Amino acid sequence: MPRFEPFAGLRYDLAAVELDDVIAPPYDVVSRDDQSALEARSPYNSIRVELPRDEVGLDRYAAASRLLTEWRAAGVLVTDDEPSFYVYRMGFHDDDGRPRQTSGVIGALGLVKPGAPGSDVLPHERTTPKAKSDRLDLLRATKANLSPIWGLSLAEGLSALSEPPGPPDGRATDSDGVHHRIWRVIQPGVVAAITEAVASAPVVIADGHHRFETALNYRDEQRAASGDADGPYDLVLAYVVELTEEQLSVRPIHRLLNGLPDDVDLPMALEPFFDVFGDDGPLDGVTTRMADAGALALVTRGGTWLLRPRPQTEAAAEQDLDSCRLDVALAALPPHELTFQHGWDLAAAAVDKGEAQAAVLLRPATVEQIHATGHAGLRMPPKTTFFHPKPRTGLVFRSVAG
Repeated sequence: MPRFEPFAGLRYDLAAVELDDVIAPPYDVVSRDDQSALEARSPYNSIRVELPRDEVGLDRYAAASRLLTEWRAAGVLVTDDEPSFYVYRMGFHDDDGRPRQTSGVIGALGLVKPGAPGSDVLPHERTTPKAKSDRLDLLRATKANLSPIWGLSLAEGLSALSEPPGPPDGRATDSDGVHHRIWRVIQPGVVAAITEAVASAPVVIADGHHRFETALNYRDEQRAASGDADGPYDLVLAYVVELTEEQLSVRPIHRLLNGLPDDVDLPMALEPFFDVFGDDGPLDGVTTRMADAGALALVTRGGTWLLRPRPQTEAAAEQDLDSCRLDVALAALPPHELTFQHGWDLAAAAVDKGEAQAAVLLRPATVEQIHATGHAGLRMPPKTTFFHPKPRTGLVFRSVAG
């Protein structure tokens, strides 16, 4: 059973700061320009500890630790007086302009090896190689979980428990117009119901695989140093949402190709795997035409093509996903560099600016596919799903100091 517990959160004192000024996106989607803009919003913006900078006499990790200590001493950050869950709701408009919301609970999720026999915490994607020492060094220095991983509960009923009465304890609006609201939950009956709901079924990691693995490594270090004693390092900060269509907005992550020989005719090279036909419509409607045609799309500076998978490609794909179908075709191409880009417009812009030879646009995985993958204990290819919007850093931190 997944272990999910309340904790005494470390939060900004809203009498000292405006929450709008101190929240930040997850560290791995923040550009250098974004970082500077966030830092300019407030000397207490959470990006200063999530993506710290070196200081005179201090490396970036020690600098983050110093800031947290100073913010607590100054009363900018305060620790709640008892363990709590935190209902967290993100309100936004989807790609069709419809109002949507994602509601879940922030708590402390027990750390277990993902995918191990009997494990109740399941990864949903294979991860790309990525340096984990940065996040581990930050965790060692700050002794705090600064941003939550995102877990999807396969149990029914969590959404109903994520509808608290009354006004939120904190609210903010980010630069994308997403409304973030948080409620502290301390009522014993509700706390017990949330714990039991999450414990009743596996949790699939939607976002934050590397942070989860980093927390596991830190736990192992602390247990080795403490004679295998229990501690707050046995759990990690997590935002858990019920895996339902109503709660989730799933977008695709597209593929950018570079390094192919200049004489490669990509539409022709993809012909054995896809029914390739030219697309003369406006680019801003390509995703609709992809959905109507049951196709992927190829974008080059020479034009756009729709790619309808051939039966043999469907049969060879590991799973019923565009990322798997494309993997079959890419394996037959000459050696090339593959990178990832969310947003069809950003992928197409990379081609237009000459930053990529071509972009292949994918259709999003469905909630049903994510649910089936989780139940089967399978993993999707790396960078298949982009969950939108992203939970913000700075709404609540969690200490892992023993």
